[in-house]
This record gives sequence, structure tokens and C-alpha cells, in this order.
Amino acid sequence: MNAKTAAVCSLFAAAVLAACSPAEQKTAAGSGASAPAAAAVKKVAITAIADHPALDTIRAGVIDGLKAEGFEEGKNLVIDFQSAQGSTANAAQIAKKFAGDQPDAIVAITTPSAQAAAAATKTVPVVYTAVTDPVGAKLVGSFAPSGTNIVGVSDELPVGPQIGLMKKLVPNLKTIGYVYSPGEVNSVTVLNRLKEKAAAEGLQVAEAPAARSADVLTAARSLAGRADVIFTSLDNNVVAAYESMYKAASESKIPLVASDADSVTRGAVAAMGMDSFGTGQKAGRMTAAILKGAKPGDMPSEKLDRLELYLSKKHAAALGIALPPELLSEAKKIKE
Repeated sequence: MNAKTAAVCSLFAAAVLAACSPAEQKTAAGSGASAPAAAAVKKVAITAIADHPALDTIRAGVIDGLKAEGFEEGKNLVIDFQSAQGSTANAAQIAKKFAGDQPDAIVAITTPSAQAAAAATKTVPVVYTAVTDPVGAKLVGSFAPSGTNIVGVSDELPVGPQIGLMKKLVPNLKTIGYVYSPGEVNSVTVLNRLKEKAAAEGLQVAEAPAARSADVLTAARSLAGRADVIFTSLDNNVVAAYESMYKAASESKIPLVASDADSVTRGAVAAMGMDSFGTGQKAGRMTAAILKGAKPGDMPSEKLDRLELYLSKKHAAALGIALPPELLSEAKKIKE
């Protein structure tokens, strides 16, 4: 090809390229090493077994943790959230849909949702949170790296500090009431640990099973005359119906002690437990690490690293309980 012919071809190619759309121009020009790479948009699917304040706060924390690590909705992140509305059957369907969608990661909030996600996919990364006993739930074999597609943040809480708090609130404590869902692994795990620790301290535990949120009021009322205090864990049926717990507790003048801060705003006198938002943040940062290339099977699962005390003067006064100065000085937050 002589110089004149080459020049004509070059001009013709430039004219054709100019006539193309921007997307076509990019394709025609190729992807040379010197061309700037567009930031990839990541997709994270989030699911929870139900809608209630504690789980909503955890989800907000997940989103905040992702944002802190550079992943923000509307910029380089798409989030698909679906609630199972308290149904394990719905949780299974949501998990199957998410597995088919092939997102970059699935964040599963609560044990039932995490179990459903684990059953639905062995390849899409799954980050669990708000799971008390991930080993008992068969999500991971231990807190060491699993070698699978699953990793997460457990909300496992030592029950010793909970009992210590109850004894300070009710000095003559003899029996702890516990409303729980027999079908939730995490709730049964807490029950067994509570009974073991209570027995070591000469205390009894009065059980009140509630298979559904609709059963919570009846179960809580059954503890009247049988318990000096009612302890609530992050049982999803119980937390979803916490107003029913408070109604029953008010009727029988039995104080509620919770393991999450949100329940203090809904009727509990006190809570010694996790910061729901902080727990979500930790799971969000873990998810962000996966979006950046980390493999879930190479990452250890984590536990909460601290307990925090929350108090409600309002709910204590309603039950005729004087909050000890010692607790007031230790509380992270006091609801007037």
C-alpha cells in the first residue's frame, strides 16, 4: 500500500468511527491498555427472615459498612433486598431466586435466611449476620476459615453478663422466664446456655415456647406468677411481636431484659447486648472485602467483640423498678 492509499484508508476509517454511537466507537477502537477502565458495578442481594427494628438496623449497618469501603448505591453498587415476612418457605424461595440471579454476594440476616442461602448455592458468596450459633446451624464447621462460600458475623452473646444484669435489676431473682421459638436454632441454643448458667447460680428457667409471632402474647402471659424477670434473645418471632411481650410484662409487672438495643425502645427495661448497627457494619465490611476479591472460604467468621448496656427509665418506672446507680453509670444510652 502506497502513502496516498494509506492516507485515504485512514480518513475513511476515521469517518466511519465518527458516525458510530459512543458505545460502537468504544468497541471499534478496542480496549487498549491506555484506555481508562470503567468502574464495575457490583450487585449485593440482602435477605432477612422478617421486618422488625433490630433487623432493619442491622441491614442499615450492612449498607453503611459497604459505603465505608467504597461501595455506594447509585454509584457502583446495586442492592436487592427481600424480606421473607416471617416465613421459612419464603426464605427458601428468595434464596433460590438470589442464587439464580448470581449477584456478587448474598448477605443473609438471621439464621433461617442464612440456612436457606447456604442450601441454595455453593458458589455465590454468602455473608451471614445475626446468627447466634453458625456452627449449630451447620453454616460453618467452626469460626476458622471454612473453605466454602460462607463466612459471617455471629451475634453469639455470653449469658453470664445477662444474668448478672437481671440480678442487679431484681435482687431476689429466683426464676428467669424465657419466651422462644422452638423452631429457631439460635433460640434453642440460647435456652440451653441460659439453663446451664442459671443452674450454676442456683436459678431456675421457666420456658414459654411460641412457634409463631401470634403466639408470643399467650406465651408471655403464661409466665405470670412463674418468673421474676423475662429474658428475650434475638428470636425473630419474639422481636417481631415485642409490643405483645411488653403488654404481657406490664400486666404481670415482670421486667423485660433484652439482648438488643432496639428492644429497649419497645418495652424492655434493660438490654445487655449487641449494637445492631455495628454488627451490620462489620458484616458490610466483610462483604466489601469479598467484592474487592477476597474469597469467603479464606476468611474467618467473627463474633461480637463487646457488649453494651442500654436502659429505659420510662419502662422501669412503669413497672416500679428503681434503676441502680451502678447501672446508670455504666449504660451507653439511657432512654428517659
